[in-house]
Amino acid sequence: MSVEAVRRLYFGRDDAESDMTVGLLREGFMRTAAYEEALNGRKMLIIGRKGSGKSAICVRLAGDGARPGGTVVITPDDAAGDELRRFELQGLTGDTAKSLIWRYVFAVHAARHLVGHSREHRWRVPGSVKALRSFLAANDEAVDERLYDRLVKGARGLETSLSLEAFGVKAAMDVKGASEGSRATRQLEILERGVVQAFTDLDCAGQHAPLLLMVDKLEQVWSNDPDSNAMVIGLLLAAQHTAGAYGGALRCLLFLRSDIYDSLQFGEGDKFHGDEMRIDWTRSALREMALARAQASIGSEVTSDLLWREIFPPEVSGESTFDYVYSRALPRPRDAIQFLNLCRDRAVAAQRVRICEEDVVEAAQQFSEWKLGDLAKEYLVNYPYLSALFEMFRNGGYVVMRSVLETRLDEMADTLQRQFPEYAEGLSGPAVVDALYAASFLGVRLGNDVVYATDGHRTVQPYEREFHIHPCFRPALNALNATGLHPYEPHRVAHRVRSSSYPPRIAGVSVGRDFSLMEELVRSCDRILRQMSRAGSMPVESRSEVAREVGSVMQDANESLIQLREGRPIDASQHVLRAVTYLESLAVQLLANGLDHETGAESVAHRVQDECRRLIRMVGGAYGGSGNSNS
Repeated sequence: MSVEAVRRLYFGRDDAESDMTVGLLREGFMRTAAYEEALNGRKMLIIGRKGSGKSAICVRLAGDGARPGGTVVITPDDAAGDELRRFELQGLTGDTAKSLIWRYVFAVHAARHLVGHSREHRWRVPGSVKALRSFLAANDEAVDERLYDRLVKGARGLETSLSLEAFGVKAAMDVKGASEGSRATRQLEILERGVVQAFTDLDCAGQHAPLLLMVDKLEQVWSNDPDSNAMVIGLLLAAQHTAGAYGGALRCLLFLRSDIYDSLQFGEGDKFHGDEMRIDWTRSALREMALARAQASIGSEVTSDLLWREIFPPEVSGESTFDYVYSRALPRPRDAIQFLNLCRDRAVAAQRVRICEEDVVEAAQQFSEWKLGDLAKEYLVNYPYLSALFEMFRNGGYVVMRSVLETRLDEMADTLQRQFPEYAEGLSGPAVVDALYAASFLGVRLGNDVVYATDGHRTVQPYEREFHIHPCFRPALNALNATGLHPYEPHRVAHRVRSSSYPPRIAGVSVGRDFSLMEELVRSCDRILRQMSRAGSMPVESRSEVAREVGSVMQDANESLIQLREGRPIDASQHVLRAVTYLESLAVQLLANGLDHETGAESVAHRVQDECRRLIRMVGGAYGGSGNSNS
């Protein structure tokens, strides 16, 4: 492996359009189940989180000739979104009115396609196609314009009257006296019949794949308000209508963010379940994607073993490298691409021939900081207060009980209410838990596992009380341990003890007293560990962390006993006082960093405090008392 190979290694760009340009989306594209369903027309709705690959499927279908038949990509911008949200018709609900403007856009795109496409079928242009050409010219739709311009013209035509003379209809006379909504519906039906007739005359459905209209990036114009929701519901209704109205010659494919789709409430919603395809990325699929992109950038000779054992280190912090990356990112391509590129960038900056463990660990820190900010931006419309909530979890443990979370939220209540007064209802304890879980910031303990929203577990139940910060966000929040305990490091603690108020050791104390002090420290640690075994509701990770640190104190004391038995003197008083300082801080951290009394943490903390008082009396006993009156 050479420096040049690592330099050539590249996993792609963050957005699908740029990724197609540099070639990795084309050569390293994963033909997922969602892609196959979209390609074959079995599903109409491709649903996924930001970065899950929706736009990649759209760009691939539109740009690589993977399917016969024409494709049109519709991506609303801000101006188009404003027009869609504002559109309404007297006599129709907002959903239905907005479905008509979408149907108009689809019909005009189909008409323009047919006018150019007809020559591929026969030399003689059918009258139905000529009628479409005349309609487009009469309504100023013959030229290729922005979606906004098409929406403005369509809205004006549906609100007043379209020029339908090309179809032998005087629109204003035909629909005279009808309501605005009825008049618009009638006009649109005439246009759609004209398009259907042209498809039939050309026999498009019998000769090739249908024209595919794809709508993407709707989240750019969605604002989580009634008009935005009506805009999306209208799109769904229009796409469903199109599926049946054009005889298989035209179909729609919609790419929707899961948080937008799942927030919609409308009576026809149950009719779309069969059209849904949710994008879910498994560990093996992301691993396969990473390999395909490495091969696309370096060469097909790159194998899985070469990538994950030679180019990347085999392990990072005791985990296989890919498992380390996968567990610290949300399961979607964009996250994997960004994390792996960061690892590569670190190695290139250091001019290494391989990516080393240090590169991956440093990349994890930078990646975590990126993703914490990105998560707040991703859900800015739904939960604009997310970034403020994140501060509740900084510099603590990654395990947080529901009651502790609600206590922290109460402490922030006044500040949050001032900053986000319009979201007061969303700032209650249960609502915040639901929001943090929906965003995959928090996972919930279910039996022996911790599950996140990305794992398919949809809602948090009121009785569920143990939550974990997703590993992706822990480094950015400095929440690397279950309860945020500082590790036991006697030499580091010693500096604090030297300036403490504990009494110094007096010269001449007998070796027997040193043995007694160290043995009592061991027994205190043992009592703490036995108390922990009775705290059956303490989260497994927290119990393991506390046991590890108390075990370190015990092991250090046992090693000191060995030194004493070997005749090597130690300052047992100072050793015990250093341990007491640490154990006291452990008790404070245990209660402050996410655990409540229901877990048994309080009883463990009280036991620790009792043992610390006992040990201090033992040290004081060196000046005249046994210090062991409290058993």
